[in-house]
Amino acid sequence: MLNTTDTINIKITKEITAIVKKSSYFEENFLHTKKLDYTNFFTNKMLMIAVINEGVPYSLFSLIQYITPFTNEHWASFLDLSTKSLLRYKQTAKNFRPLQSEKIIEIAEVTNLGIDVFGNKEKFNTWLTTPNYALGNSTPITLLKHSYGKELVIAELTNINYGIFA
Repeated sequence: MLNTTDTINIKITKEITAIVKKSSYFEENFLHTKKLDYTNFFTNKMLMIAVINEGVPYSLFSLIQYITPFTNEHWASFLDLSTKSLLRYKQTAKNFRPLQSEKIIEIAEVTNLGIDVFGNKEKFNTWLTTPNYALGNSTPITLLKHSYGKELVIAELTNINYGIFA
């Protein structure tokens, strides 16, 4: 029997596959011989670009939002939107613009790695909201609004994963 996380990952995989297949950037060789799933999606930058260029639909965003530890207020800040605008995306079921889609994919990528490193969403959230010496005593969550900050957070998660502590 599948747990909730597995079910959500299957739904996300189906959404991503549908977007990639209709994308003008899609070519069969992007998938190589690997079966596309949510986790290996982040290892193929061309697939990520295809989804970003198509625009993330609200249906995919809501699935990603479910598995992240972030509130609507966090997401509105990450996407540089008001919470009312975020609600309008839900009501109209329209796709996010490429810049917002890129941020959604970036945050999903960080979350995927963070949950892998810490084992669950709650422990990852605790790490995100705790000042981190290696990140200039900033909380990792405050750095996620910017691409450079996201890279710093990913680098620190990678260091933790390999047992390298500041």
